[in-house]
Amino acid sequence: MTGFKKRAFLRASTLALCSVLALPSLAQAEDILIGLISPNSGANARYGAFAQRGARLAVDEINAAGGIDGRLLKIVPADSVCTPVEGVSATQRLISQDKVDFIIGDICSSVTLAMQPLVEDAGIVLVNAASSNPEITYKAGVGGFKHSFRNYPTDEIRAKAVAEYAVGKGLTKYAVLSVDSDYGRGAIAYTKKYLAELGAEIVTEDYYKEGEVDFRSVLTKIRKSGADSIMIYGLADTTPIIARQMIETGLAGKLPLLGNGEFSAAATIAAAPKAMEAAIEAAAWLPAHDSDGSKAFVATYMQKYDGEEPNNHAYGHWETVHLLASAIDAADSTEADAVIAALETINFQSPMGTITFDDHHQAIRPMLMLEIRQGAPVITGAVAGVVSYTGN
Repeated sequence: MTGFKKRAFLRASTLALCSVLALPSLAQAEDILIGLISPNSGANARYGAFAQRGARLAVDEINAAGGIDGRLLKIVPADSVCTPVEGVSATQRLISQDKVDFIIGDICSSVTLAMQPLVEDAGIVLVNAASSNPEITYKAGVGGFKHSFRNYPTDEIRAKAVAEYAVGKGLTKYAVLSVDSDYGRGAIAYTKKYLAELGAEIVTEDYYKEGEVDFRSVLTKIRKSGADSIMIYGLADTTPIIARQMIETGLAGKLPLLGNGEFSAAATIAAAPKAMEAAIEAAAWLPAHDSDGSKAFVATYMQKYDGEEPNNHAYGHWETVHLLASAIDAADSTEADAVIAALETINFQSPMGTITFDDHHQAIRPMLMLEIRQGAPVITGAVAGVVSYTGN
């Protein structure tokens, strides 16, 4: 079997039959170990929980259908705490102690950047499912780290798409309020790359620390700046706090939010509907995405995890496990060079559409554009972003 469609959900009777038939060979075959590094503790633990659950769902599906050539997949979790030091330690343990065959991770861009030299030296294939800093793929493939792949849109793709969309709606003066991290600062740096050609400008620029809760002074400054919108590339847990304080400072309903910070999440919108109205976001995936595969994933995930709605990290890690499994199947091997060759030439049919990789091992994949309208996310189109590696 090769490709997502051939790994689609099977009827219960077929699953049971496959499981029985596979038992003799599975008992003798070694598991394929996939290390999954994510922030499982600390301020970003909720993201790690989604990642782990999405990946485990994919593994369960693949194993129930017989695995890969009679070999089961097994997730080996590791906690990065969203810090490079912990991420490096987790990577080293997965490689030297757990002897994993592949690694997926991390959600946090600073961790992924720190992981890349380690997996390269060890000859382990790393497939990223959530980090968005463009440097990850500037340095991958022909950029030097041949073992690194990313199945997620970059901040450069996202930033350009958001800015172009905002300008099209007449928004050209941006007040920046992003998280002080490789992710938050990187997204703004790549936004600046395109501002001149778009005829837009940044009028104020501020960054917040993880865990920060009082934004009233910076929002007051933004109110006096002449900005027509607020550009945020930040943390999902912080967006509702900013939105509520926008109401307090009189900005709600006047300056829409642009960028990415899980604007479309039901809990975020419910926290401050007036502030979230007209927010513009580019998303790798949304539960509202109307494709059969996406709807099937949401239904199965919610059934398995007590009604919890998946977020983009749950979906991304679920999809990435299926993609990696397809590459292993196509390579007919777990050897790194064979799987790299399979990934470089893969044409993977996902619920989001076709996924291929460029020569920097960056996925070329559709991304959704959306607006919050009357308290609900509305998908307004899709962008298949292609990275330009010049002018960095």
